[in-house]
Amino acid sequence: MKKDLLKLLDLSKEDITRILNTADQLKYEKKHGVTQDYLKGKTLAMIFEKNSTRTRVSFETGMFQLGGHALFLSGKESQIGRGEPVADTARVLSRYCDGIMIRTFGQDEVEELARYAGIPVINGLTDFCHPCQVLADLLTVREHKAVLEGLKLCYIGDGNNMANSLIVGGLKMGMEVSVACPEGYDPAPQVLDFAKSDSAHKFSLFRTPQEAAAGADVVFTDVWASMGQEEEKAVREKAFQGFCVDAGLMALTNPGCMVQHCLPAHRGEEITAEVFEAHAQEIFDEAENRLHAQKAVMYLLMQDK
Repeated sequence: MKKDLLKLLDLSKEDITRILNTADQLKYEKKHGVTQDYLKGKTLAMIFEKNSTRTRVSFETGMFQLGGHALFLSGKESQIGRGEPVADTARVLSRYCDGIMIRTFGQDEVEELARYAGIPVINGLTDFCHPCQVLADLLTVREHKAVLEGLKLCYIGDGNNMANSLIVGGLKMGMEVSVACPEGYDPAPQVLDFAKSDSAHKFSLFRTPQEAAAGADVVFTDVWASMGQEEEKAVREKAFQGFCVDAGLMALTNPGCMVQHCLPAHRGEEITAEVFEAHAQEIFDEAENRLHAQKAVMYLLMQDK
């Protein structure tokens, strides 16, 4: 693996498999009471310019379980939020800490941070991608289905950071990927170019959820208006009418089809309460696996660094 985890486009299939296998091992050890002091004495600086529940708790808990310490830095309260150059923040934190996790808006900020940091940088989320979430998603699907290659992954909703990372992660792991987005809400051009870059990639982009969901083994969805898009809520609600994961849509999928949602979920919008509760075990397995997947990333990037 490279020094940092900035986006799944940077990883090979072998890199992703190594992360998933390490997450499996760390999860097994935790469940069986094995001491995990692999990052003893290490400190992770966590920069949050976007609010979070799962990202903060899972990274902070994960560092504690690995024997290290996590330091929370609010964007509004730190110098980076007051205009200090990202390059300067990177170089200062590299003198104090052993790794940086950042959850922010622009992908360019994460890339610049990594360029100047002498320690590993982990992308906790940007508007472009959500690599840690999708690593947890892949881990969950593999736990339930035993394999990834050959499965059909379907995503219904906005072509946002989740869609971008699911397309890349799914295709890199040999899955068929089918996406349904309304006109004007497509995934990033860079991601669509990647999907078309290899004849082995099985990728489809549809305008109706029914076409995308046919024969799916796992269905993903996400909120229609992400953080920072609150002012677009009314417009998006109109654009996404019909893009709800409901019982009728699930009837088109393969028997035993999973449902995954990165949370928080808006029941009655992108997913019905009925479907959510029917698949709640899988969805909260997915939420738990944020912890294990991120522990694997921190272990692989920060140990002996």
